[in-house]
Amino acid sequence: MRRNSIRTTVLAATALLAALSLTACGSEVAGSESAKAGAAAPAAHTAVEQSPPAPTATAAPKEKTTGTGTGSTPKNTAAPAKNDAKNDAKNTTGSSSTDRAGDTADRTPVTCHGGNTRTSVSTVSRPLNHLLLTLTNTGDRPCYAYYAPKLRFDDAQAVFPILDDSQPQAVVTLDPGQSAYAAIGLTGEPGNGPAPRKATHLQVNFSGRNSEGSSGTPVNLTLPSNTYWDDNGFVTYWQTEMADALTY
Repeated sequence: MRRNSIRTTVLAATALLAALSLTACGSEVAGSESAKAGAAAPAAHTAVEQSPPAPTATAAPKEKTTGTGTGSTPKNTAAPAKNDAKNDAKNTTGSSSTDRAGDTADRTPVTCHGGNTRTSVSTVSRPLNHLLLTLTNTGDRPCYAYYAPKLRFDDAQAVFPILDDSQPQAVVTLDPGQSAYAAIGLTGEPGNGPAPRKATHLQVNFSGRNSEGSSGTPVNLTLPSNTYWDDNGFVTYWQTEMADALTY
């Protein structure tokens, strides 16, 4: 009986050990599977974290192909924009500053003379024994027709008399293309002074800001046929209207 009891005890102990061994193996297997599962999870998490930069990595070649090949598109597109801005600023500044300076210079009045005007002489029906001088600005600036023209018939030594009563209130200013007028009274009252003399040519000199002397280039005109003058004649100041000149 005692032998059977010992045997039974040994078998029970053996069975208990086997059960404990199986439990331990199961725990190890479960732990191993859990470890494998735990290792797989971070791998999946890592893949999610790395996916957003992927478009950036693939976008670089695309941007490069749309540029000039020397750099990325943003860098390359920025340079022309900068150049365009500089060119626009340069063109605008250059255009505005040059035009304004040019306009100011071109509009500065100068003195009328033979080099920037056209002068002509013609006969008139009224008043009698009169000629008309017409002065036209042919330059690109306004010009001042100062005082009166200074006339010499042929080889006369003295300047033809100027009629002071014809002086206008202001200096006559001619814009390009505009004209001024001066009347020439060829003779005075008959019997006063030397007899009238025939003339074929007339020299016209132009006054400057100072009435003394002459300014610029003179003009030599051919007079109408049968022109006679005497020392009692006169020439008016330059006038803006033909009718004003011919009232004297």
